[in-house]
Amino acid sequence: MNSFKTVKKQTPKAVLILSSLLLGTPWLSHAQLASTQEPVATEAAVNSATAPKNNSLNQVKTYTCPMHPEVLSHEPGRCPKCNMFLVEKQDTANAAAEHAQHQAADHQTSEHGQTLAAKASSQVFDTPTPKADSLVKAQNHVTTIKYVCPMHAHIISDVPGTCPICGMNLEKVETGGNTQEININVSGSMQQALALKVAKVERDTLWKFVETVGQIDYDESQITHIHARVTGWIEKLMIKSVGDTVKKDQLIYEIYSPDLINAQDDYLLAMDTAKANGQGRYKDLVRNAGLRLSFLGFNDRQIKQLAESHQTQYRVPFYAKEDGIVKALDVRDGMYIQPSTEVMSLVDLSKVWVIADVFENEQSWIAKGQKAEIAVPAMNISGIEGTIDYIYPELDPVTRSLRVRVVLNNADVDLRPKTLAKVSLFGGPNKDVLVIPQEALIQTGKENRVIVKQTDDSFTAKAVTVGMMSQGKAEIISGLNEGERVVISGQFLLDSEASLKGSLMRLSSGHQH
Repeated sequence: MNSFKTVKKQTPKAVLILSSLLLGTPWLSHAQLASTQEPVATEAAVNSATAPKNNSLNQVKTYTCPMHPEVLSHEPGRCPKCNMFLVEKQDTANAAAEHAQHQAADHQTSEHGQTLAAKASSQVFDTPTPKADSLVKAQNHVTTIKYVCPMHAHIISDVPGTCPICGMNLEKVETGGNTQEININVSGSMQQALALKVAKVERDTLWKFVETVGQIDYDESQITHIHARVTGWIEKLMIKSVGDTVKKDQLIYEIYSPDLINAQDDYLLAMDTAKANGQGRYKDLVRNAGLRLSFLGFNDRQIKQLAESHQTQYRVPFYAKEDGIVKALDVRDGMYIQPSTEVMSLVDLSKVWVIADVFENEQSWIAKGQKAEIAVPAMNISGIEGTIDYIYPELDPVTRSLRVRVVLNNADVDLRPKTLAKVSLFGGPNKDVLVIPQEALIQTGKENRVIVKQTDDSFTAKAVTVGMMSQGKAEIISGLNEGERVVISGQFLLDSEASLKGSLMRLSSGHQH
């Protein structure tokens, strides 16, 4: 045994000489012996150099930091940046197989309520866990200091140390004992870097204000449809195109109609008969003949002119009964028409409608007679006042919105139908309510939160109950008091920190590791 130990300690030259003596081989030349000499290396280096290249077990291992992949080492240890344990860098070929092994291990250990790493941490490191009395203090809003691993939130300790899983330094966390009020400390310089802004909770009057989009449309009560009440032919059409302006008593067309000729002859015959036999007996006959002409489209002036001239008109003129704009024109010169034919339609634009859409959740804010303000950006018009004239009885099933109608005066015909408009509807006020800027709210699917500034460098996340939101402000029903300061800019970063700390608090109070 001693001789073997001595051989192990000899230089390569001595080993070769001894081998030659034992095996009876010839002596090597001095040059051959010189070629076998090598620099002295560590045992690991020798093993690495002499190991076959195809044997992966004998290759030089490389260790890296999971958080800082640029940190590399040939020996196990800790990361100089984050203090995490260095892990062996794996080849791509082995990554998939090891990933499958990890998944199987996670599935097996998850059935027992915790991972093997968590069990190992409780065995190797005696991580203190909060006792019952510390939980009572937390519930009584006593500030508690915990140390938590940034990578493994279930690793919680009452004293500083390192994570038993990854080796990272445990971070200090202050908790206030209430899951709805999480304390966050932010220095003044950090507040400037985050551009934090605050606003006070105050009492104010919050109006039920709806801002939406609408469209200018015709006042349907001001549309006139013109029909000929007899059959005949258009002899002369005075209106040439849609959009023409028409004034009251303006000639619009002349018609030849046998029915109108017969009606005029009957009226003249009734007048002659009454004149020859006395007005008493034939007075009703004349009146009925005149009513017939009126119903066929004659105005009072035309009937009077017929009685005075005693001449039948073969081309009967028709006049507009009111002012308007030609909305539709369906006939031309020489066309045959009958009572069902619409000659044209006129619309009076001295009044117009604005049809606006109101969201379903805002329909309780509006009522007939409320004030409205209209602006038309395309025409550089703003500040037009109107009132809600009508609220339609049903919602649009596609847009889930309710239509409301606002009536506007348009004496100068500045507002053109089919133009888009901005509509502001003013409902009733909610007086003396707590309000905050709407941008201070952090709205999630489960709750609404705000970040409250308690001191110069201390912030708290609070859950609040929100009422009406209007004009950039939100009504606070519960959760805040008048005079408190809420963060209105940069609060989402603080809320992320508060959410992390809230999770840690629930872990520390619910299931300790």
